[in-house]
Amino acid sequence: MTDPLFIVPSAPQVPVAGERAGYPVRRIFCVGRNYAAHAAEMGNEVDREAPFYFTKSAQAICPSGADIAYPPGTKDCHYEMELVVALGADAFRVTEAQAMRAVLGYACGIDLTRRDLQAAAKDKRRPWDLGKDFEASAIIAEITRKEQFGDLGDQAIRLSVDGVLRQDAHLSDMIWSVPEMIADLSRYYHLAAGDLIYTGTPAGVGPVAPGNVLLGEIEGLTPLHLTVTSPE
Repeated sequence: MTDPLFIVPSAPQVPVAGERAGYPVRRIFCVGRNYAAHAAEMGNEVDREAPFYFTKSAQAICPSGADIAYPPGTKDCHYEMELVVALGADAFRVTEAQAMRAVLGYACGIDLTRRDLQAAAKDKRRPWDLGKDFEASAIIAEITRKEQFGDLGDQAIRLSVDGVLRQDAHLSDMIWSVPEMIADLSRYYHLAAGDLIYTGTPAGVGPVAPGNVLLGEIEGLTPLHLTVTSPE
């Protein structure tokens, strides 16, 4: 084996509540249109036939508490508050009853979206990559182990911008449950430790602007903080 031509960044790590070791991120899967009210506000019908997904690279990870520059190439960047599921074990072709064995824990997350670029791609029936997968677009707070969090239920999920509540729903509003999402994804991928699943956003998404301070909260999890600064 020869020496590499250059060194690439190692896997980003997410803190785990109460632990010294970090959670290395392998891949990021995102679930689209998983709250009926959000699907409606985006002009889409709810589809219970099967969930659908898009991905982000691991380098899109951004820690809670960061100051991030307004993303390049867009004039309409939106916040999307989400529950993030962190896997800690393999899951391939698992059933819904088996799916939760692979879950290590949960975190608050924000999926930043270049909405104008996403809309342009939709109009041309092209992939969403430019709208979804960019640096610092997958914000995440520290992970809480599932044993500490307890069962998923009707926990509140909220997001405020500059102290004004913008998103307010419950995890029980999700169209696809966490076991259903894991079981379905495992039909197509060898899921493993280090894989994150952003589980979709409630209604109330909207634009961010330089100077905005975002606060994302899910009952029982560490809140997420983010400040948007001027473009680079």
